[in-house]
Amino acid sequence: MSQSPTDQAIAPQPQAPAEPYGYLLVHFIEDPEHYAERIYLDRSDGDDVERWIPLNGGKPVLTSPLGTKGVRDPYLTRNPETGRVYIIATDLQVFAGGHGSDSHSDWWGFSHHGSTDLIIWESDDLVHWSEPRALDVSALPDGGHASLGMAWAPEALWVADYYPEGTPGGRGAFVLYWSSKVFEADDPDHTAESYDRVLWGATRDFTNSTFEFGGTFIDRGHPTIDTTMLQRRAADGHIRTYRATKDNGPVPGQGIWLDATDAPRWWEPDAKWEVIQEGVGAEWAPDGRAGGLEGPALFSSHTDDRTFMFVDVIPSIGYRPMVTSDPDHGFDYLRDDHFYMAPHTKHGGVMSLSRAEYDRIVAADAAGEFAER
Repeated sequence: MSQSPTDQAIAPQPQAPAEPYGYLLVHFIEDPEHYAERIYLDRSDGDDVERWIPLNGGKPVLTSPLGTKGVRDPYLTRNPETGRVYIIATDLQVFAGGHGSDSHSDWWGFSHHGSTDLIIWESDDLVHWSEPRALDVSALPDGGHASLGMAWAPEALWVADYYPEGTPGGRGAFVLYWSSKVFEADDPDHTAESYDRVLWGATRDFTNSTFEFGGTFIDRGHPTIDTTMLQRRAADGHIRTYRATKDNGPVPGQGIWLDATDAPRWWEPDAKWEVIQEGVGAEWAPDGRAGGLEGPALFSSHTDDRTFMFVDVIPSIGYRPMVTSDPDHGFDYLRDDHFYMAPHTKHGGVMSLSRAEYDRIVAADAAGEFAER
């Protein structure tokens, strides 16, 4: 890759407004005793990226009646052309049996015969959200379906020039990526050996009418899950794309790794990625084991040069912060008593807001408009 980015970072997708103020965090909560696999929203305390205040008094904001009726690993993404914001989430309920994810849960079943739907909400004001809908990421252009075991941990980056010039509807699209086990078409019972890899597709609006299945994005030959991404502008003007992913393979201590590419079409198979850091955040795990973290969330401050990565300490501790002023040199631990986030906040995404959006959210929360629906 060329020189390290040195100017103001581009905010991770969803793109920040022109004059950003404040942040919105979407997440779920790990609670084996209660129905907590729903959508929760927290706002930053003003423009302070280290202090997080739960909306709706810490109660869920959105619930899915679709599929498994549980949602995990949610993410916020914005279409910069329309301003519309989407929440995309995994369709998975782990706690239906009344036990925790670390005890007797059927992860084999969840990953071999789970839902291939993502659950989608959309909003034009971040207060009033649509009814949820499902997007089946196994759908193929010929009307068939890829033989996937599940679809977990979705994220999406907006690409302004995804389609060629002259394409009806415009050039822009979201490149969507998620984790699945992949099976052969002649193995409908998913009995063959398989492993998690990260796949990709494209969509304009997270509906099956615009969704196009892409293919493999990350394949290390063993399980990889939970990719999160951000982009920064280098001094020469080009965009560098960073990616953090959980390696669940057999090598001890690998955990979350960070890599980067300068390829403009970063989702295509010929994009060259260079590893920057392995085992990110291992010291946050009680036993110091890098494999004890997952669900990273990358985002950049819009007031200084810091980039953050929240890492999810499993099974139920939740997010802990990592920070850097230059992602090309990896992340260090943010050990600061000023940092606050409610316990058990897990695996989500952060979006920069405008001042008008932030003030609207604060006012709506005070008026009780985020009461669960």
